[in-house]
Amino acid sequence: MPETNKTRPSIPHVLDSGLEPRTRNPECRALPEHPRPKVGTKKTRPSTSVRLSHAEVSGLEPGTRNKINPEPKKPETKQKLKKKVFVSGCFDLLHSGHVAFFEEAATYGDLYVGIGSDRTIRELKGRSTINTEAERLYMVKALKPVKDAWINKGSGLLDFKEDIHDDPPHILFVNEDGHTPEKEKYCRERGIEYLISRRIPHKNLPARSTTALRQECLIPYRIDLAGGWLDQPYVSKYWPGPVITISVQPDYDFNDRSGMSTSTRKKAIELWHSDIPEGDAEKLAKILFCYENPPGSEYVSGSQDSLGIVLPGLNYLWYDKGSYWPSSVVKQTDPTLLSWLEERIYLLALEPRDSGLNVTDGRDISEAKAKALSVAAEEFWMSVNLLDAHRTGKAITASFEAQVAMFPNMVTPVVREAIANMTENVLGYKLSGAGGGGYLVLFSEVKIPNTLSIRIRRK
Repeated sequence: MPETNKTRPSIPHVLDSGLEPRTRNPECRALPEHPRPKVGTKKTRPSTSVRLSHAEVSGLEPGTRNKINPEPKKPETKQKLKKKVFVSGCFDLLHSGHVAFFEEAATYGDLYVGIGSDRTIRELKGRSTINTEAERLYMVKALKPVKDAWINKGSGLLDFKEDIHDDPPHILFVNEDGHTPEKEKYCRERGIEYLISRRIPHKNLPARSTTALRQECLIPYRIDLAGGWLDQPYVSKYWPGPVITISVQPDYDFNDRSGMSTSTRKKAIELWHSDIPEGDAEKLAKILFCYENPPGSEYVSGSQDSLGIVLPGLNYLWYDKGSYWPSSVVKQTDPTLLSWLEERIYLLALEPRDSGLNVTDGRDISEAKAKALSVAAEEFWMSVNLLDAHRTGKAITASFEAQVAMFPNMVTPVVREAIANMTENVLGYKLSGAGGGGYLVLFSEVKIPNTLSIRIRRK
């Protein structure tokens, strides 16, 4: 068969097809260059030794067909690492809502659970858990979505900080009633993604919460919306005025020192166990007030707490100068007004008031300041009965500012930051109760993200 004019490429050319010049096999470098044959001349076949060296250099096994441009080997792809997801909570009465919460969290990566200690739960809730921390840890670790779990070493709502400090998760996952600005800020500072659960129950199962299942009692909480502190004689002696409260259904297990009158509520539970008995509401409120403040009490809690819990709906409590008990009570139970009001009140959870903080320290009370508080409360009452949202919001804020003018310790740096970060949709704001923490009460005609809605007790 006649020879073709096609020339075989030189060794260096073949080497360039797969290797950088600097990485050529030293054994091949030692071989002499083979001159390119002239056109029309007979090709010369390289010796076996050259062919073998070529095969070695080109990455081919000896005896395989030579390829000028062999396909490079595809590098092995590394398995994508899952994100580390962290949740924290009490998980006392374990139920389907917890499992659905864990399942939702686990869709984002490997799930790790920090469990509040028995000590932390007592500190936040003012009660003991039904199941001990050892039992709760055992149950949570047994759940399929959970990769690992432990008892948090710290205390408070951020009791997990010490446990995740050295190995932070990629995601902190919370539900709506577990969200706080402090948690969100902590994640922002540590570069942790902060996600809030959509709270989707498992197919064919009802939505569950621990509070709803507990059913330990139906006794409500209370929120004062305007005029708070005028139920204390050392304030009202400067100027009389109203305190305006609402009775709130126990849809959430509010923390102690949250401004929701939890201490008075516990006294009500001691008295009546699971619910407020039938009878004259004002008389029942006075019984509760006297039970909480027996003769000789060093500190007398304001009567707005017992009245705000026992009286349903929205209530106007008028305090004369230096009085412990209101001289008149105006009850507002119109369902249209109550629905209008509860559709505009949102609670933003903050840290509970520090147990070492005395809100009354450094107080500065005067006639002018007490009058400003009274005037703001009167304005609130008029505007809310007119269903005027903008006037109502301004009155709430004016009442709060009058309170802070007398009791500066009500506002902590955490509270100040939460106020600074409010959205433009907020028409008015105040702190629940005596302040120092608890809940930021927001008044808005637009739903405020990541806040709690309330239900006002009707009867």
